[in-house]
Amino acid sequence: MDIQNLSAFISVSEQRSFSKAAEHLFITQPAVSKRISALESELNTRLFDRIGKQVQLTEAGNALLPSALRILAELEESKRAIGNLNEKVSGKLSIATSHHIGLHRLPPVLRAFTRQYADVDLDIRFMDSEEACSCVLKGEVELAIATLPEESWPKLQSQVIWRDPLDIVISAQHPQIKSGQITVSQLSKIPAILPSQNTFTRVRLENALGLNQQNLNIAMETNYLETIKMMVSIGLGWSVLPVSMISADIAIMNVGGVEFERLLGVVSHQHRTLSNAAKMLLAELEKYKS
Repeated sequence: MDIQNLSAFISVSEQRSFSKAAEHLFITQPAVSKRISALESELNTRLFDRIGKQVQLTEAGNALLPSALRILAELEESKRAIGNLNEKVSGKLSIATSHHIGLHRLPPVLRAFTRQYADVDLDIRFMDSEEACSCVLKGEVELAIATLPEESWPKLQSQVIWRDPLDIVISAQHPQIKSGQITVSQLSKIPAILPSQNTFTRVRLENALGLNQQNLNIAMETNYLETIKMMVSIGLGWSVLPVSMISADIAIMNVGGVEFERLLGVVSHQHRTLSNAAKMLLAELEKYKS
């Protein structure tokens, strides 16, 4: 079974589009169609239903997908194992990270890393921490540098790099600030601007406060902390932010002495052999551990 045909099949299944798959693979759309046709001919079955502009996996396509992903993952694993036989640090290194970590934590790390290992082709993908961990689990990236989940995920291993204290905050002009300490019950009645439900940060907040979706007054949900900070500063509600992001237009709320933090670090797959480049990035991250 041709590897290029399998790669095209996986890309079309992920993109749900022949044209987008072509862009992803840096080839033409006819080339993608030719590879899919060849694979369908080899298997003597249709893998996609093409209805108008919609592309959907057939029952046979759904059956093939897990095997195709496993075959390509094993091929990449073999390449890495062979590449690690020498000490050269080069090749492609795919990592996933959150926007907040990418903006506020990674720049000095990556600056030092790229200067020392110029032959490494960094592929950095920005996404929510939960999605980044999922990408490691599926073998799409070698490392995720993200907010770590409270409970470990099966087959994933994590390493804490930064401890990130969090505070409950509100606009410095909000009338509630003058009243001093606030109870959790009082807080639950004020509109909240929070990360999406089930995000690692939201879970930590709800566990610390003993609140959930049912007894929170949610005004807005967004996973961009810079957006949350702006919304809080203009008085649209309260939220939770890293201590490092708090500025003069935002006030910390004393909610019954509640204190909590999140852990930021590196996630890798327990069964994946890390490339030399990934190992060196881990070593570089260790220098910034706090």
